[in-house]
Amino acid sequence: MSNAKVLEVNNLSVSFRSSDENIDVVRNVSFDLYAGETLALVGESGSGKSVTALSILQLLNPDQVIYPNGSIVYNNEELLGASPELLRKIRGDRIGMIFQEPMTSLNPLHTIEKQINEVLFLHKGMNTQEAHERTLSLLDMVGMDKIGERLNAYPHQLSGGQRQRVMIAMALANEPDILIADEPTTALDVTVQAQILTLLGELQQRLGLAVLLITHDLTVVKHVAHRVCVMRNGKIRETGITKQVFDAPQHPYTKELLSAEPDGYADDVDENAPDILTADNVKVWFPIKRGFLRRTVGHVKAVDGISLSLREGETLGVVGESGSGKTTLAQALLRLIPSEGRIEFCGQSISDLSGPQLKPLRRDMQVVFQDPYGSLSPRMSIGQIILEGLQAHNLTETEERDEQRVVEVLQQVGLDEGARFLYPHEFSGGQRQRIAVARALILKPKVIMLDEPTSALDRAVQVQMIELLRNLQRSNNLSYLFISHDLKVVRAMANHIIVMKQGQAVEAGPAAELFDNPQHEYTRQLLTAAYTAAI
Repeated sequence: MSNAKVLEVNNLSVSFRSSDENIDVVRNVSFDLYAGETLALVGESGSGKSVTALSILQLLNPDQVIYPNGSIVYNNEELLGASPELLRKIRGDRIGMIFQEPMTSLNPLHTIEKQINEVLFLHKGMNTQEAHERTLSLLDMVGMDKIGERLNAYPHQLSGGQRQRVMIAMALANEPDILIADEPTTALDVTVQAQILTLLGELQQRLGLAVLLITHDLTVVKHVAHRVCVMRNGKIRETGITKQVFDAPQHPYTKELLSAEPDGYADDVDENAPDILTADNVKVWFPIKRGFLRRTVGHVKAVDGISLSLREGETLGVVGESGSGKTTLAQALLRLIPSEGRIEFCGQSISDLSGPQLKPLRRDMQVVFQDPYGSLSPRMSIGQIILEGLQAHNLTETEERDEQRVVEVLQQVGLDEGARFLYPHEFSGGQRQRIAVARALILKPKVIMLDEPTSALDRAVQVQMIELLRNLQRSNNLSYLFISHDLKVVRAMANHIIVMKQGQAVEAGPAAELFDNPQHEYTRQLLTAAYTAAI
């Protein structure tokens, strides 16, 4: 690690404009960042980590944000209030950024190659052939598979983890001095997470790259960060060398974070409980079309012959690496995408039902998506978003009663009743995830598909969310289809587990047996990556 200071944040405060009074979200934050160093900002969802990071590059809406005081200096240049010309030179060139939610950061109308090339055209002045070769190299560097096929893909055609890798490639394209990584491994399974972190470590050593890491994953922090700043309610509560903070935390909140760990196991399910969702030989194959006539030359076998059953009150965990087909399987089971094979819900075959025929069942089949920002309408208040399901199924009552139901479900997921008057962009990633859970709960469904429901939450809030989901399951006899790459969370939630790889189930069985005695080599690899410190 070099002694050269590349970034200096002094006494930074950030407030959001409001019609009543300004809301303070960051309060007098100070830290330095050195070449070759990784500095981690950790803390619960809503603590001000991402706002601090976005302020460095002045990426917050100037009409909505105020900086009451503070200074941000990069290589002797003041960035707070800097000219647009200076910021354009620095953004993406000298300071790169990996955003938490890649689906909202990538342009849905442009291919992956075009988006990476654009960075190279703008900052490096490369021609088309040079940019193409550099893009191939970058995608290979971040471990993208089937690179030739991915170049012409659009963001929606990639998995969450694949999109995150594209964002990392774009951020590293110009070999910047500083990399701001906002939850860079949130969407990645444990094995790919280790690969990406190793890659960032290698690049850091080779380039002298300074990394500002924003994360809630304390395992990552422990093994990659040189120093750590612990944030809560907009303030830095503790800072120091990582080992010292982990071995001898001083602040009560730091101690709380370090002691929080998903524990316990799913409640036993009555062996006579009826099946609520079953599937037999489900397949989802996407055609690969090429040539002028767009002939089908092959298929991407996203889901390839999966069979399963989910009982009342049970949680079925689906785990596997990014791109293994977990989310595609869940979408097929809930008939959100076409599939082959037989699917039954509450004893009724739904494989061949059309949209209008499925609508009455939708109340009982709800979804919490991986990316809450992309699934919550930015034009609707939180109250309107949560109430929308009741309106769609003609379940509204009086205005007063409907508002009471919204308040009740917000409180169930740990949000203040005043949240119903705000909009999605006014919340952190973790808070938006809780809003998505509330939207599903208000309909009192029988099955909820939870796609990475805790991935955006810090460990302390993860524990709270797991307990919340358990309590809701007990009180409502809910069944969960629980998709996650976090095996510690899956172990705490699931009764049965399916391990997927390349569209197939390589292993399935009771959670306790699978964790204690995994049979397949791939399952053993996942468990080793999750429960050892080999990062």
